[in-house]
Amino acid sequence: MLAALLLWPGAAEGPDPIAGDTTTLQFFGFRAGASLDELSARLASLSGGRLRCKRAKLDPSVNECRAVLQSAELGRVDVWVSAIDSMAGVLTLSAPVDFNRLDLWRDELLQRYGRVNPRVQGSQSMLQWVRRGRMLRLTWRLEGGQPTASVSLVDGRVLDDWGRARNRSAR
Repeated sequence: MLAALLLWPGAAEGPDPIAGDTTTLQFFGFRAGASLDELSARLASLSGGRLRCKRAKLDPSVNECRAVLQSAELGRVDVWVSAIDSMAGVLTLSAPVDFNRLDLWRDELLQRYGRVNPRVQGSQSMLQWVRRGRMLRLTWRLEGGQPTASVSLVDGRVLDDWGRARNRSAR
């Protein structure tokens, strides 16, 4: 259900035929579906903070994790992960950015995955790519004249497997 809410209608528009690597949706080495160990290693390689996780009270298979990283490529970024059975179902990197860094993030994604039509909803703009049950979305909005940007990565298969397991256990 969460995956359905996160996937924007019409997001299946294809990329330009000249798009680069489209096999795995990732952002600076972060990808949905990654294990918590892989994400911890990626954070360490970027001089990021330690991934701190708490088990969900209602479902022990779910971990909510947070970290802060500081890197030359990304700047200071808050990282949030919702992991099911230690696999990232939803991963978000978010930060207040300057316009140059926003352009860097946007250009990196457009170069790798191809052009898509930007969507504007209220004061928020968005670019989105969907590949093989995974989604990557860059959103940004102005807050006090400065952009705040976030990249969300969603692995639909991890979420679907969790939903099926929850349905079996509810029977």
